[in-house]
Formats: sequence, structure tokens, C-alpha cells
Amino acid sequence: MAKHVLITAFEPFGGEKVNPSELVARSLEGRLIAGRPLAVRVVPVETRNIGERVSRAIEETSPDVIIALGQAGGRHSLALERVAVNVLDFSQPDNVGVMRKNDPVLRGGPDARLSVMPFAEILAAWLEHGIPGYVSNTAGTFICNQLLYETLGQCESASPPIVAGFVHLPYLPAQAAALGAERTPSMSLELMKRAIEIMIETVVPWVEQRTPDRGPARPAAAKGPQMWIPRGVKEVER
Repeated sequence: MAKHVLITAFEPFGGEKVNPSELVARSLEGRLIAGRPLAVRVVPVETRNIGERVSRAIEETSPDVIIALGQAGGRHSLALERVAVNVLDFSQPDNVGVMRKNDPVLRGGPDARLSVMPFAEILAAWLEHGIPGYVSNTAGTFICNQLLYETLGQCESASPPIVAGFVHLPYLPAQAAALGAERTPSMSLELMKRAIEIMIETVVPWVEQRTPDRGPARPAAAKGPQMWIPRGVKEVER
């Protein structure tokens, strides 16, 4: 049976009527890209049961690639997230009113988990098609970060291996217009959709070229200053 690419996305939150991640994911549902059927799961913006939802989606779809999508209003371009931290520190409640401040995602878990997506290759493919994107070293401390942390944790023990990553999407133009176009960056749905198609077309061959005995590829060492990882979780009793 062909391996799936699992695409996850979120429902609207924070008073918004739409979430670009859901619209992009829904537009890809049932598609075949790079020889892989795409499976889509849209999850609630709720801190409870995120890990169980991810586990169920993996069990149902048997992916070897997971691409999670989320909205990050205020970002100017697509953001490939490298790091998920073991901290939940909400600036607003989730969709059922839960507020978490300086809590760990997982008590006793590692302070951070790193995605092993082929960042350089994805960025190069986007650039070739005129799509703006960058590698981000912070997925925040809200539900998107939680989902990435939980997903990477499940991928660590998966057999066969699963490669997972997260892409934060800007606002849609209509959202930016409602919030004040002069100060709110946005990107068209079609461009975001094309970016994820290109990402899949890039990641699938990269995954297939890895030899089984090598295990997951490790990200190249970053140039420049050492990456800072928030340590707030150290202050929380584990």
C-alpha cells in the first residue's frame, strides 16, 4: 500500500471566520502528488487531546511524511518551523476557553524537539517558483507549537520512520483587509496552496532517497550565532 502524506491544519480561532491552514489543506484533500495520496485532518484549536488526535491520524493514514499547517498572523511569508519547545504560554485562550501559562507540553519531556525536514531544499524550490519563505526557529508557545512538539515526539519512535514538519502561513488578503491592510501582511490562497504542493514534491523524493540504515537525516549545522531555545520549562515542576 502506498504511503500517504498526512496534512494537518487548524480550524479558525481568535474570532477569525477562516483559517488559511484549513483552506489550503482542504484544497489538497484526495489529491495525488509525487505519487503519494494526500490525507487531510483538520483539528480543533484546543490544547486537550492534541497528542491523541495526532496519534489517531497517524494510525489511520500510515504516513511517512507529515506536514502540519497553521496560521501565524503578522508573518510576511511562509515560515518553515525548525523547533518545537516544551512550553505552553498562551497569550489568548484556546477555542474552549482554556488558558495555559508557563506549562510544559509534556512533563519530563525534552526541552525542545527539532524537525528534520530538508529545509534548504524546500526553500530553494520555493525560491525557484518565486514563493517567499524562510526557516523559523520559533513556532511560538500556542497550539501550533504543541501540535509540532507532540507530532515530533510520536515520529521519534515510529517504525518505519516518519518525517514531520510545520509551516506557518500568513493571513489571507481578506483577513488583512479587515484588520488594516496597511499594517497586515498577507498571501493569496493560491500561492500558499502552490507552496505546499511544491513542498510535497520536494520532500517525498528526499525521503525516498534515504537508505533504511541511515535513519532520519539530521539538519545541517546552522551558521552564525547559536540558536536560542527558551528555557521557561525549567521553572515548571516536572
